[in-house]
Amino acid sequence: MIQLDGVSRTFSGRRGTVQALSGIDLRVERGEFVAVVGRSGCGKSTLLRLVAGLIAPTSGTIQVGATPVKKPRREIAMLFQRPALLPWRNVLSNVLFPVEIFGWKRKEHVAKARELLDTAGLAGFEKQMPHELSGGMQQRVSLCRALIQQPSVMLMDEPFSALDALTREELTVELQRIHAREQTTTIFVTHSIDEAVLLADRVVVLSPRPGRIAEIVEIGVPRPRSLGQNEHTEELARCSARLHELLMHNEDRTVTQPAG
Repeated sequence: MIQLDGVSRTFSGRRGTVQALSGIDLRVERGEFVAVVGRSGCGKSTLLRLVAGLIAPTSGTIQVGATPVKKPRREIAMLFQRPALLPWRNVLSNVLFPVEIFGWKRKEHVAKARELLDTAGLAGFEKQMPHELSGGMQQRVSLCRALIQQPSVMLMDEPFSALDALTREELTVELQRIHAREQTTTIFVTHSIDEAVLLADRVVVLSPRPGRIAEIVEIGVPRPRSLGQNEHTEELARCSARLHELLMHNEDRTVTQPAG
């Protein structure tokens, strides 16, 4: 579904040249949820911007489906750290905003918008204004707004980072449920190892700048997942420990992604 081959990105400015990413080879299958972790400045957000078509790689190629990524595309949605809801629109109107942007018929998408809000635990809040919602609820509205365009790819750049720990945990549960229903191919950037092991099928660990793939950790635990005591606690702890180990060492390791 998403294919990166030899992708590197260098930024040049008055203070010199900075190589953000180097030689990224990665394949994300249709419907897969992949998390990306690494130290600050390792190129995680740059990777998302490249896949989104917001910037071009210095070298290498990126494809979504069978089409090279050259510019932003409607089937690729992106969710940022801040909800960025329109303050003068209620919840339902915020979710339907992309429908207006794309020139679609609003009445044909209202039912889908309500369905998404219900899935996100926001049934009954359709007429509320953004300032009447908590930060976590605002981020759920943003997620529904991204999903209303029925993207084939969802890119999420630390969407829970500004929230308190309990709200983040609640949203990881909601996101597991939404992903199970929508099956959108997802790349999720996070600094949180807990979020990575709870949400992802695989976790890509980037080395310090320039970002390279140090290792890809498989999370072979069935969903739904939680950090509470359950039959999979030991396996989740093992995956978490491995990610901690990788992130605590600055060695520049690279690995070839397993086939498939």
